[in-house]
Amino acid sequence: MVKTAAMMKKIDLSSAKTLLATYKGAISRLEGAMDGALDKAIELILNHDGHLVVCGMGKSGLVGRKIAATLSSTGTPALFLHPAEAIHGDLGMVRQNDVMILISNSGETEEVVKLLPALKRLNVKIISLIGRVDSALGKAADVILDASVDKEACPLNLAPTTSSMAALVLGDALAVVLMEHRGFEAADFAARHPGGKLGQKLLNTVSDKMISANLPFVPVDMVMSEVIVEMTKSRLGLALVGTAENLHGIITDGDLRRMLVEARALDKTKAEDVMNASPQFIAATANLGDAEEKMAQAKLQSLVVRQTEDANAPICGILQIF
Repeated sequence: MVKTAAMMKKIDLSSAKTLLATYKGAISRLEGAMDGALDKAIELILNHDGHLVVCGMGKSGLVGRKIAATLSSTGTPALFLHPAEAIHGDLGMVRQNDVMILISNSGETEEVVKLLPALKRLNVKIISLIGRVDSALGKAADVILDASVDKEACPLNLAPTTSSMAALVLGDALAVVLMEHRGFEAADFAARHPGGKLGQKLLNTVSDKMISANLPFVPVDMVMSEVIVEMTKSRLGLALVGTAENLHGIITDGDLRRMLVEARALDKTKAEDVMNASPQFIAATANLGDAEEKMAQAKLQSLVVRQTEDANAPICGILQIF
C-alpha cells in the first residue's frame, strides 16, 4: 500500500532548530576566544614568507582542506597536509621554520600528535586550532585558537557538528583578517578565480559578452508594423531607434505590449511615438560584474553599450543577461 502525504508521520524539525540555536551560542563564545590569540596567529603568518601548512584528520581534515583553500584564494598561499600521509613521506612539503595550523577537537588526535617531534626538529611554528587547551597539541602550540564548545549539536553529542563549525569559523576569521592586512582587492581575487561564473564576472568586460552583430537600428519614422519585423529578426526583443552615432531611444517588448494594450494601430504608430527616450547605457570597457549589478538594481534585461564612457560615444552593442 502506497502511503499518502496525510498518512505519513509529520517530520519533527525540533532537532534542526536546536542545532541552529547551539551554533549561535558557539559563535558568541568564539568572540571571547579570539581576543589575544587571533592577532598572534595572524602575526606569525604575516611574518612568514612561505606556504602556510594546514593539517587535520577526519572531519577536522575536511575543515582543514576548506580553510587552506580559502586562505589560498584570498592571498595567503596554503597547503593541506594529511597527517597519515605525512608520516609516510608527505612531511617533505614542510620546510624549516614553516608555520602550521594543526586542527583537532580533542587536541589528542593520534596521527597529528605523532608529527610533533618531527615538527619540533624543523622548528615549525604551531598554531593549534583545538577544542581542549590542556592537550598534547595545546601544550606544543606557539599559539592556541580555542575552538572549544559546550556540546555537539548532534542529538547524541557525538558527531562533529558544533566543533567543526567553530573550527571553520576561526579559519575563515583568519582568512578575512589576513586579506585586509595584505591589501587584497577584487582584482587579486579575480586573478585566482579565472574559471566559472565568478571568474567571468570579475575578469570579463562588457565587450566580452555583448551582442554587436546585426544590431536592430530603425529610423524614428518607421511604423511599428515594420519595427516588429526588425525586432523579430534580431531576436533581441528590442529595437534601437536612430543610428549608432545618434541614438534617439529604444523600444523593448514591454513598450510593444503597452502599445497593444492601448489599441494603437501598428501601421500608423511610429517608432518615435513608442520608444523610451532615456535608455540605460554602459561602456564596453566596464566590468561585467558591475554591469550585472546595474541591471539587477534597475530590473533590466538589456543595456545599450557605448564604445566608451563618453555620453557621445557611438553605440557598439547590446548586453543581455537573463
